[in-house]
Amino acid sequence: MVIDILSAFPAMVTDSLQFSIIKRAIQKSVVKIRVHNLRDWATDKHKTIDDAPYGGGPGMIYMIEPLYNAIEDIISNQDSEKREIILTSPRGNVLVQDTAVKYSLMDHLVIICGHYKGVDERLKEFFPITEVSIGDFVLSGGEYPALVIVDAVVRLLPGVLSDIDSAWSDSFNDNLLDCDYYTRPEDFKGKGIPDVLKSGDHKKIESWKLLQREEITKKKRPDIYKKYINEIKK
Repeated sequence: MVIDILSAFPAMVTDSLQFSIIKRAIQKSVVKIRVHNLRDWATDKHKTIDDAPYGGGPGMIYMIEPLYNAIEDIISNQDSEKREIILTSPRGNVLVQDTAVKYSLMDHLVIICGHYKGVDERLKEFFPITEVSIGDFVLSGGEYPALVIVDAVVRLLPGVLSDIDSAWSDSFNDNLLDCDYYTRPEDFKGKGIPDVLKSGDHKKIESWKLLQREEITKKKRPDIYKKYINEIKK
């Protein structure tokens, strides 16, 4: 997979790619991540990438020219059959695990880090752009959401995690949150662990885990529990 990230503040992104799972994936050549400075495609000597919106109002807007030129250059130099162009935006659909799985099957992701009040809307007439949000709140810029998307996707790529079953058993993969977990010591200040986890009976343990997941999801996220029940009924 190749991931291209367009940002007005590329250092915010590049520094964060040097750690943990993403760093491991890059070192293994499972993914190539290229971070671009949008100002490199500005057309004036001041490297301007934003301007005031037509019709007035507060804030600034990403200009269309630098973005268009950047995306055109990136996709023309990357042959790919499965590509997604993403714009981080509060107006987008909230990122969920199913979406991360979908993106992990792509050959090429282009992520535009949203900034200011948004982008010139005409950009979407030239490219199939998907707006993605990471929650119902507003950040100073799209660099952190871009990193969230990258992390959620990259960890699902083959060869990244030493135990891929760990990823597929995470919360949200089947519309359920994860169960409770315990580790050593077996007794801590008089607090023990559920007996079933010490039983060695794997069927009982799996049944206990599923029941836990159902109860936790029903209590904490009734919205996705409803999806889970609907899937069972199909």
